Amino acid sequence: MVEDLRWLGIRWDEGPDCGGEYGPYAQSERRAHYLEAWRRLREEEFIYPCVCSRRDLAQSASAPNEGDADDEPLYSGTCRRRSAAEFLEPAGVNWRFRVSDGEAIEFADLNLGAQRYVAGRDFGDFLVWRRDDVPAYQLAVVVDDAAMRNTEVVRGADLLKSTARQLLLMRALGLAAPDYFHCELVRDAAGVRLAKRHDALSLRHLRESGMAPEQVLRMSGWP
Repeated sequence: MVEDLRWLGIRWDEGPDCGGEYGPYAQSERRAHYLEAWRRLREEEFIYPCVCSRRDLAQSASAPNEGDADDEPLYSGTCRRRSAAEFLEPAGVNWRFRVSDGEAIEFADLNLGAQRYVAGRDFGDFLVWRRDDVPAYQLAVVVDDAAMRNTEVVRGADLLKSTARQLLLMRALGLAAPDYFHCELVRDAAGVRLAKRHDALSLRHLRESGMAPEQVLRMSGWP
């Protein structure tokens, strides 16, 4: 991706390929940061261990809303009362953040305006650490954004609901929230969003087909 973005003419001041003040920039090298956050959440009882299997979740959890095909299903709360006292490390079980059912999470998106999600209805207790001992997306990005002093986050509109979850994590950890700008998704002629699995329309494919960077930028509507 770094190679393709540079080919397109995009430049950056810091990152995994060029270093910077707030490295390391590979999440695989930032485990200590994530563990520190996990321990704080555990000690203050914001999270709990979940032993539900994938089969359990498939049978009991509500399906994601239409348009949120990659969203986390609404968790039924089976393990909500399970104690975290016996766990000194996160490995071996899933860890979920306990939301306050009925709480409204509101924020102003710099592109799409006012947003409002209700915990327990639009999303439930969500994963912060996986049983295979890997921090989940929600926790990792919150910790990274704070540690790297990011003041604005730009990403796709399909992650609006994730922002509500992340705001709860930031509040629990005492972190300041950045501003958010959620972009409309790029879709094909049938209205299906373009994703990494659609390799035929990847930057690499367009580059190898002989297109020039300027052509790709014009095609994408770049100003």
